[in-house]
Amino acid sequence: MQYYPESMNRLIRSLCRLPGIGAKSAERLALHLLQAPDAEVSLLAKNIGELKQQVRICATCFSLSDIKECRICRDPGRDAGLVCVVESPTDMTAIEKSGAYKGVYHILQGLLSPMDGIGPADIRIAELVKRVAAGGFREVIIATATNIEGEATAAYIMNRLKPYTIKITRIASGVPMGGELRYVDQVTLKKAMEARYDV
Repeated sequence: MQYYPESMNRLIRSLCRLPGIGAKSAERLALHLLQAPDAEVSLLAKNIGELKQQVRICATCFSLSDIKECRICRDPGRDAGLVCVVESPTDMTAIEKSGAYKGVYHILQGLLSPMDGIGPADIRIAELVKRVAAGGFREVIIATATNIEGEATAAYIMNRLKPYTIKITRIASGVPMGGELRYVDQVTLKKAMEARYDV
């Protein structure tokens, strides 16, 4: 890339650090930004800056929000007696797009993975137990992935919630083994939410 000015090379290297962006894609994006109107580039830079300054973790469910509580936690039309436990905000978004669920969420912000040094204290399991212990939920739906880490996390959560008289269900058929929720289509997710089972 020595044929580009150094400022261009710096931008290409920065873009290459983004997930899914290789050297050729980064080069195309950099050239597009160079040729784009100043207002478009300024708006992009402004939006990136605001993202870093304004987006935070919801104090209740640990999803993404621009104020203390996220839109879903603040919505009085949601069924506050149902809580769906997912790994990440992208999994929550996938379920929301399916239109099959109208309860609230609990975002674990990860899955148990002893091989990677991720234990129960590293994700939001204690906070889930605290929410359940506070009362108000009639059902906890565990919607972690069906891979090894997702199943191990689900089993651990079920064990931690045993002392509480609450219905615990696991997301059902339709989600392939080893699959991640963020890549499952909305129809499959809808069927999986509707056919959840007791554990």
